[in-house]
Amino acid sequence: MRRLFQFHGGVHLKEHKKDATVQPVQPARLPKQLVLPLQQHIGEPAEPIVKPGDKVLKGQLIARPGNTVSAPVHASSSGTVTAITDHPVSHPSHLNAPCIIIDTDGEERWITNKPAVANYHQLTPEEIRQHVRDAGIVGMGGAGFPSHIKLNPDDHVVDTLILNGAECEPYITCDEMLLRERALEVIVGLRIMRYALQAKRCIIGVENNKPKAIRALDEQVRNTGADFIEVVPVPTVYPTGGEKQLIQVLTGKEVPAGGLPMDIGVVCHNVGTAYAVYRAIEFGEPLISRYVTIAGSVAHARNLEVLIGTPVIDLIEECGGNPNTLSRVILGGPMMGIALHDVRIPATKTTNCVLVNSTIGDVPLASRGKAAMPCIRCGLCAAACPVDLLPQQLYWYAHAKDFDRIQDFHLFDCIECGCCDYVCPSHLPLVHYYRYAKTEIWALQEERRHADIARQRHQFREQRLEREKREKQERHKKKRAALKPAGDKADEAKKAAIQAAMERAKAKREAAQPKNVDNLTPEQQAKIREAEARRAQGKTEQQDNTP
Repeated sequence: MRRLFQFHGGVHLKEHKKDATVQPVQPARLPKQLVLPLQQHIGEPAEPIVKPGDKVLKGQLIARPGNTVSAPVHASSSGTVTAITDHPVSHPSHLNAPCIIIDTDGEERWITNKPAVANYHQLTPEEIRQHVRDAGIVGMGGAGFPSHIKLNPDDHVVDTLILNGAECEPYITCDEMLLRERALEVIVGLRIMRYALQAKRCIIGVENNKPKAIRALDEQVRNTGADFIEVVPVPTVYPTGGEKQLIQVLTGKEVPAGGLPMDIGVVCHNVGTAYAVYRAIEFGEPLISRYVTIAGSVAHARNLEVLIGTPVIDLIEECGGNPNTLSRVILGGPMMGIALHDVRIPATKTTNCVLVNSTIGDVPLASRGKAAMPCIRCGLCAAACPVDLLPQQLYWYAHAKDFDRIQDFHLFDCIECGCCDYVCPSHLPLVHYYRYAKTEIWALQEERRHADIARQRHQFREQRLEREKREKQERHKKKRAALKPAGDKADEAKKAAIQAAMERAKAKREAAQPKNVDNLTPEQQAKIREAEARRAQGKTEQQDNTP
């Protein structure tokens, strides 16, 4: 028996899981319309490569990755692209996001898939990762980090690959049903991921309240002779399914604050991700569907294999929910799920549960439904925190908007599990305050980043202008220095030319003066006087006529 460890805090919750596990998983009905968000993952949104009016086939690539930290999007069924526009999506901000909308044709015509790989060992680890990326596979148990990145060890040595089957939130049973019905496929997917990571050993962690899933895994491990795979039941304590908490329970190692599991030689993936990797390598299929639990106030709680992009209201109606009496719909579990503001919101790659009008005991979902009272400093939140933080201090600093001080108490180590909310006797919405503080800090950091960029650009401009001014002055100085000898000669030549011109004018004036006027006859002198008189009279008349 493997020795298990404990993490700090945690809470015991009512499970509410039996109703959804009675029936086997069936494919959900094909919706009339699919809504495919371009961002169903952490990182940059995908970029559409289709346009309205295009005909698409099932499995066809319709949006390529934005960059390395991104994932492509594929058509979940055949049909016609009717729009690429903003549409309601599952996000705490209740903002719309760009989506590709497809009207299905009911024919479910597949595109020609990549050829199946008879033996994945014929591929290099790099080729495995490329297949996973091309299939658009992301983490299916959390925030949706692109799986090909987590399958790249870089310079790290991976000792342990953990498969997370600890489905610890109430109501959610999609991973349990996947392990019951597709244990062999999950094992094969795990072996493929181990090959890509070159990991030494594998552990599948499953909560001990899932005996059928544990038996199915044990049987397939024995049948396949995979002695490097160990199936380990773990205690049913929320949030054992958290990545860092499961790693600590199984290995005793703690992921450092601000670090990654790979820093301690561990990689953790969800069981749904392993199944998707199996489908991608063995059949060349992209990620276009997943198991989803529909539970709560519906006539038939169950798990369905849902096409990505199916509107939530379609799933609720298929399971006997009454759309006229809906008061609360949660996408995800009751502790970490998101309250929907619009039932047209689609299921995405990270959607594991649709919870309708339900409660955990006497604690309403989402907003908890009770008015907040003043903090009584009981300390229950600190005792329950699985990350060993001080939720009360975080609350005070978030409430006071002291965003510098709150980071001293490791706000960003908070996994927003809701344990502190659950145990708080004053019904304080603690997680909401933490999310608010994180959002504000991110916004301030973005503003500072833009301000730094603007300041750097201004400083660069000032330096450039000063440099250009100095260079211009240097050019003028050199030009004057080069022209100075020639300038002296030009001045002397100019003076000589002026002097010569003055002499020519003087000679011309002298040549125009009357000559031999001393020996004129009286008649000649009389003519001269008459000419001068006429000239003087003409000047006088000209002056009189001037206005």
